[in-house]
Amino acid sequence: MRQSAAMRFPFQSPFLKSVCRTGLLVLGLSMTAQPVAAQEFRLGFVNTQRILRDAEPAKAAQRKIEAEFGKRDKELQDLAARLKSLSERLERDAAVISESERTRRQREFAELEKDFQRKQREFREDLNQRQNEEVQQLIDRANRIIRQIAEQEKFDLIVQDAVYWNPRIDVTDKVLRALSTAK
Repeated sequence: MRQSAAMRFPFQSPFLKSVCRTGLLVLGLSMTAQPVAAQEFRLGFVNTQRILRDAEPAKAAQRKIEAEFGKRDKELQDLAARLKSLSERLERDAAVISESERTRRQREFAELEKDFQRKQREFREDLNQRQNEEVQQLIDRANRIIRQIAEQEKFDLIVQDAVYWNPRIDVTDKVLRALSTAK
C-alpha cells in the first residue's frame, strides 16, 4: 500500500511549517534571553484617576475653574429661571390674552430660549476646554514626577490605568506626595 505525500512528510502542510518555525523561534529567543531574565525586573503602577481626583493641584485647579466660571453659571441659571417664568406666564395667560399678544410672547420666549441654548452651549464648550487644559497640565507634571521616581528607584516599567494591579507595586501615593510638594 502506498502512502500519500502528505502522510510521509507531515511538515509539508503550510500550517504545520508555520507552527514549527514559530516554535523554533520561541525556543531560540528564550535561550538567548535567559541572562536578561536573571536580572531583577521592577514594575510599578500609577492610578491616573486617583491622581486626577485626589492630587492637591487637581483640587486647586477645580477651585480655580469654579471661580472663573461661577459668574457665567449664575447668569445661565438666572436666564433659565426667567425662561421658566415666561413659559408659566404664557400658559397661564394663554386663554385670556389676544392672539397677537400670545404670538408676541411666544416669539419673545422662542428668542430667549434660542439665546439661552447658545449661551449654554458656549459655556459648556469653554468649561470643557479649560478643564482639559488643567487636566493636561496636571498629567504633564505627574508624568515628569513618575519619570523621576522611576529613575531614582530604578524601575524598569511604570504603567498607568491597568485592569488589575497588586497594591505592592502601586506608586500612586509617592506621586501624590510629590505633586503636593512640587511647584
